[in-house]
Amino acid sequence: MALVFLQHLDPSHHSALEEILSRATKIPVTQVTEGIEVERNHIYIIPPNSDMIIKDGTLRLSARSLTQGQHRPIDSFFISLAEDCGDRSIGVILSGTASDGTSGCLAIKAVGGITLAQDEATAKYTSMPRSAVESGAIDFVLPPKAIAEELSRIEKHPYIARVPTRPDELLGPASPSDIHQLFTMLREAKGVDFTHYKQTTLQRRIKRRMVLTQSERLEDYLRFVKDNPKELDELYKDVLIHVNRILSRPWRFRCLAQRSFSFTCTRP
Repeated sequence: MALVFLQHLDPSHHSALEEILSRATKIPVTQVTEGIEVERNHIYIIPPNSDMIIKDGTLRLSARSLTQGQHRPIDSFFISLAEDCGDRSIGVILSGTASDGTSGCLAIKAVGGITLAQDEATAKYTSMPRSAVESGAIDFVLPPKAIAEELSRIEKHPYIARVPTRPDELLGPASPSDIHQLFTMLREAKGVDFTHYKQTTLQRRIKRRMVLTQSERLEDYLRFVKDNPKELDELYKDVLIHVNRILSRPWRFRCLAQRSFSFTCTRP
């Protein structure tokens, strides 16, 4: 993974985050300069008085801007992350005030990425994680140590670690009978036949649920669904997310966040 940290910074003050993190890890820590290419096992810090997006695996900077009078660097970056990295995006919301990051997490989830938020009981400022959780955008709500452990687990999951070369390899060596059985269960539970839906979209949604449920093979996920019938509801909701509609509509922002935020992303 590459890890990128965004904070709400005073535009006229130097950020000490690069120095602080460098003392805590052997992973290279860099304050971003324009056009830097994202590399695995590196940490990137947004500089003060800047907005940042990711495009074609490259971090692009621009002058700090306001959206409806508010500075929302996290939402804008997350939306660009969703567009650039798709279902290999991961967003994490830590302690912070107001709601920056909520719309961005919705964008990440819409394209099949994974989202996490800090448990309020461990957060000094609870508004940002609470806003994201209440929006339905968050997959895991955990204390910081557990977030780190979950990211490590996700990184090692076979469907994240491997990049398929063809669309029909999204689920690896999956048995057609297992896929058919899963569609049959969805049809019987929800009354919708997904057989003729776009298969790559369906397989990405199934892969996402496999990662979230710690199922390393499709047969493991099928077994999990049989043991946990509510998982069909979650898969059904994931499949029916209208990605293009969500990403193309105007993002509605609510209020300014004042404190810090972080997220991680995998390279596409």
